[in-house]
Amino acid sequence: MDYKQIKDGDFCKVIGGTHKGKYGTATDFNISKTGHLTITVFQENGVRFKTLAKNVEVITK
Repeated sequence: MDYKQIKDGDFCKVIGGTHKGKYGTATDFNISKTGHLTITVFQENGVRFKTLAKNVEVITK
């Protein structure tokens, strides 16, 4: 996955990790201390969670 494809506001699905199977809007991009790209995913029900960008797949509408 090329992380440059993920942009702020993109609708995405989490395909790996703790939050696998959840959907939401990608916001709040950050580079962690270890150099990994992390994002906050905002779900339609108002719940937010952080995940690694490598665990996210962009959904095109």
